[in-house]
Amino acid sequence: MKMITKRGIFLWILCGLFIVGIVFLSVNLAVNCDVWVMKRYNKHVYSNGELVGAGTIYDTNGVVLAKTVNSDRKYAEDKSVRRATLHTVGDPKNFIRTGVQSVYDSTLTGYNMIDGVYNIKKNAKGSDMKLTIDSEICDVAYKTLGNRKGTVGVVNYKTGEIVCMISTPTYDVYEAPKDIDTNENYEGVYINRLLSAHYVPGSTFKIVTAICAIENMPDIYERKFECTGAYQPQEGIEIKCNAKHGSLDFETALAKSCNSVFSQLAIELGEDKLNETAKRLGIGSKITIDGRINAYEGKFDVKGVSDDKLGWTGIGQGDTRIAPITMLRIVSAIANNGVAPNFKLVKSIENGKLPSIKLPNANAQIMTPEVATQMTDLLRKNVTNHYGENKYKGLNLCAKSGTAQIDEIDEHNIAWFTGFMNDDNNPYAFVVVVENGNSGSKTAGPIANKVLQAIVNNEK
Repeated sequence: MKMITKRGIFLWILCGLFIVGIVFLSVNLAVNCDVWVMKRYNKHVYSNGELVGAGTIYDTNGVVLAKTVNSDRKYAEDKSVRRATLHTVGDPKNFIRTGVQSVYDSTLTGYNMIDGVYNIKKNAKGSDMKLTIDSEICDVAYKTLGNRKGTVGVVNYKTGEIVCMISTPTYDVYEAPKDIDTNENYEGVYINRLLSAHYVPGSTFKIVTAICAIENMPDIYERKFECTGAYQPQEGIEIKCNAKHGSLDFETALAKSCNSVFSQLAIELGEDKLNETAKRLGIGSKITIDGRINAYEGKFDVKGVSDDKLGWTGIGQGDTRIAPITMLRIVSAIANNGVAPNFKLVKSIENGKLPSIKLPNANAQIMTPEVATQMTDLLRKNVTNHYGENKYKGLNLCAKSGTAQIDEIDEHNIAWFTGFMNDDNNPYAFVVVVENGNSGSKTAGPIANKVLQAIVNNEK
């Protein structure tokens, strides 16, 4: 009797383990089936390593960016557009992991658990997808950026829809260079620099320091500062400024991008306040597009650093590293009453329904409307009092430039220009980054102007 009882218990245990195994396999199938199907050795979806059984990708105006013809993947008719949209659409072999062809591969092929690969085999074509980008604007940005390495990003800060996303270097998928993996001119060609580059922010980071100062220093607008060409946090150590500005207030210090003032402010604010503000603004946090395409989180940590290191960090020259999309999100929030919109790239999918996605950054209030209003006024005065309104005619621009120093050679600087149009009819925020760009306002500024004029005035 005892033997029978033990055998019965053993059989029940086996049955329980079998059920647990079935549940485990079922859950894995439901969660990972699309990943397994989209492996490159699956000949129903790939041919010679290239995606073939996928739907048509359109820009916001219906321009074809990629499509399947007779089980062969074809791309935009215009060569320049193919180059301009490469990092958004993706390449045939999915080396660009942030491209929609890679991120949405199972969606584009039309794969589902019920039909499996049946429809893919039957139609050799999947679900069509419309994006938010305007290929003509992307082409303008690409041609304006020229052969320089960098990125241009433009977003509607009210809706979060990305209008322009350019990364260079790029190439034509029909004429991929044979030396693409060894030629330094193509360094980082598979990286979307808007999303994945690790850049020193330079003086654009003074936007973060300014926000922190407004939030934590009630008398910030009444204070007067003295710039002698450098700020000395302690004896024998100095943080150099770009000029001897003399006596100036907070507003003027931001317009002239005074290192002396902003390094002093960073030290006075202290590591805890700067860390809190930077984290809340999204530096070091996960930022996504459509909840599916991940950007570089960024690096910011001033815990326990010396005063001079804290000062350098406050002007964007410390160990801080960010992706341009992080700064684009911050200026979008300033323009949008402190609310950072969730970024969107996919407008619709074949049947008009968007995929079920998680939106971890959806409409986050990252600063108060009052702080956003003050920052809007400050960034607007940067343009009217410093950069020159005539250089950005009709744009009602609010902006901040940055010139991140990499070494002692000016030509190696990373040029930044970021901001937004304070215009309800044209609610666009932007970021431009040019590697080896020398000066932010002189190099990146004109690129921003050209792209925004193309959007607003159809100057294409």
